[in-house]
Amino acid sequence: MLMCWNDKKMAYHKVNADQRAQGHCPYLDNDELQATALDLEWDMEKELEEPGFDHFRLDGTSQHHLGNSQSPELDLEPIQPSSSPKGRFQRLQEDPDYISHYTRQAPKSNRCSVFRILKVFCTALILFIFGTVIGYYARKKCPSPPTSQEPNNSHIYHDILKEIKAENIQQIYRDLLQFPREDDADIAMKILGHWRSQGLEDVHLVNFSVLLDLPGPSANTVTLQDSGECFYPSGQQCSRDPKTIPNQDLLHSYAAYSAKGTLEAELVDVQYGTVEDLIRVRTTTNVTKKIALLKLGQSPLLYKLSLLEDAGFGGVLLYVDPCDLPKAADLADKAFMVSLNSGGDPSTPGYASIDGSYRQNRLNLTTLLVQPISAVLARKLVSLPEDTAQKDRCTPLQLPAAGRKKINLTIQSVTTYKTISNVIGYLKGAVFPDRYIIVGSHHSSLRGYGGQGWASSSAVITALLQALMPKVKRGWRPDRTLLFCSWGGTAFGNIGSYEWAEDLRSVLHRNVVAYIGLHNPVRGNSTLHPVASPSLQQLAAESQSFNCVEKSRCPVSNVSSVQMQGDSDYFINHLGVPATQFSYEDTKASENSSFLSEALFPAHATKTEELDPSFILHETIAKLTGQVTLQIATDPVLPFNALDIALEVQNNLKGDGAGFPQLLAAASRLRDTAELFQSDEMRPANDPKERAPVRVRMLNDVLQSLEKSFLLHRAPPGLYRNILYRLDDRTSQFSVLLEALEHCKLHQSNETVQAALSEVLNSISSAQVYFKAGLDVFETTLAGKK
Repeated sequence: MLMCWNDKKMAYHKVNADQRAQGHCPYLDNDELQATALDLEWDMEKELEEPGFDHFRLDGTSQHHLGNSQSPELDLEPIQPSSSPKGRFQRLQEDPDYISHYTRQAPKSNRCSVFRILKVFCTALILFIFGTVIGYYARKKCPSPPTSQEPNNSHIYHDILKEIKAENIQQIYRDLLQFPREDDADIAMKILGHWRSQGLEDVHLVNFSVLLDLPGPSANTVTLQDSGECFYPSGQQCSRDPKTIPNQDLLHSYAAYSAKGTLEAELVDVQYGTVEDLIRVRTTTNVTKKIALLKLGQSPLLYKLSLLEDAGFGGVLLYVDPCDLPKAADLADKAFMVSLNSGGDPSTPGYASIDGSYRQNRLNLTTLLVQPISAVLARKLVSLPEDTAQKDRCTPLQLPAAGRKKINLTIQSVTTYKTISNVIGYLKGAVFPDRYIIVGSHHSSLRGYGGQGWASSSAVITALLQALMPKVKRGWRPDRTLLFCSWGGTAFGNIGSYEWAEDLRSVLHRNVVAYIGLHNPVRGNSTLHPVASPSLQQLAAESQSFNCVEKSRCPVSNVSSVQMQGDSDYFINHLGVPATQFSYEDTKASENSSFLSEALFPAHATKTEELDPSFILHETIAKLTGQVTLQIATDPVLPFNALDIALEVQNNLKGDGAGFPQLLAAASRLRDTAELFQSDEMRPANDPKERAPVRVRMLNDVLQSLEKSFLLHRAPPGLYRNILYRLDDRTSQFSVLLEALEHCKLHQSNETVQAALSEVLNSISSAQVYFKAGLDVFETTLAGKK
């Protein structure tokens, strides 16, 4: 197959944006202009058939296009202009089988020379009038481009990125924080105003009425049964004055969509809630309706809660072990907020919350009573001496084996319908307006919980627009359409992005090319952490080199495909869209610190300006994001790498090959086909001298859907449906296979393992068939041309 394929001669035509634009209206996709061109073509053909044209003759040596121009004031003879609209008549002349029905007779006499001069003069005059009229109406139908219109080339983003400056991001950031956050819609309107002031005209709000789980009028409490001491989630003792108004931090330290009520039960330490932890606990304790003391981290919270729920627990106290926090973070005495919502409006699972939608009665998403608490309260519950905690901050918290404690847990959050708002802005593409690159940030947090990351992400995306729009005003546009989105409801489970995408699912499934995330871009100040799906890993790595002026100050970080927090979730796991995201983080203190970002701490505990006082880190994130965005939007061939997907699949099977020979064989076939596709299709298409527009469009359609084959129908809670993403940097295997093996240990059954193996195998085989089908399409096209 490879030899046959290499023997084929591929002929391409060079096409670029400058050639397409030359001699044409810059708005070629305007329906009104196309209709005007058709009218001109029809009028010309109709007039050619009228009797008045019988005396026209075509010269055999120089064929001119026929046309006419008539004026109500002048009775002019039909004229023969030098050019006409390029319609069917011109194509007939170019047809070798076309025979003209008009012949030119020889001149009768030389005595008509004066008449000829007069005729030439009249012809020139009529041509001038005709051209003036056509030009006048053409300008009305097709406005002339700006005088300073710039060519659309692959280097235009160099000038754009230079305009992104740290001081501009800082000013936007401070302006956002000064605005009183009374309502989600209020801050959305503020962001909308910012974007419009930068020149983005096609921007509007999209609102959804969704079910939110909000704090109740009183704070949740934890009471020790033996001593009767009552504590708030932060660790401070409960007020005995019923009229005392609780602090907002006390009210907002809760788990959204937890079960409500009161539970009195024994406290059981399950550490990180792994399968090994549960097996150890169940050998000595009956866990039915008990309350688990659980550490956040190591694996997704929703997955650990599902294990505890299946085991029979009735409640969970959730905390972050100080040993897992970065050394610079001092959050031991802070409670936090988490959401137990996997995504979207819980009352409309799988479909959009629009008028007329059926609303399901889902007041909670788990049977567990879940309450986040501070490490200070966790120390009191495990009876760790205070002096020990002070001497060694990283003493792992563990409940003593002797002496069991009973506690009373009270949770009283309230579910209610609220309106959340998304800000959606469009910058229409000039060549492929039906292909979308989404750049997403978020503006949603709960009374300051979640830190000030929402202001960071909103400031970065606004600064990117600030640098981009001056080029647009001078006539430049990206080839593909850019969508700038600021999502609402993120803290409750990415509700804004889910509802918008569910409402437009059929369109987005066909048209979205990539998702570029800006979720909490500066979470620390020590390490750049780029995350990208396998097809975008190479582009994310190259963008770092492009933006590093001094290599010693800006080392290139490894790009990984790990599960990421934020609104990219729906696009990755339901649409199979390639995604990437850059952020700065602190060096973690332990290997258990993954998934700690699921906890939303109070804003005063994570001040962004303390992490990045000069906003240089914000500038770096903005430039990296802009580089990737503009390259995807302007490159004729999408900068996706098919072979990297096959390599990622093989890497995820390392160590498991002996047990899964079918998977290894399928992965090998996938790699062979991906290599063939990369060399025979992508390499020549990236050469401007061998680039044909039809083949480029076909190739881009294949590249756009590379990752859709790897979506599972269903995945365990908290795990990605897109199997190309690993759990974290510590693991290199498919997460669904790891979970299935853990499940086998817990339930002593390999049925789950077999089901997971089958799904992974089908995904890899489906991707191999997809690559092969892409190759067959190109091969058929070449054969047809021959």
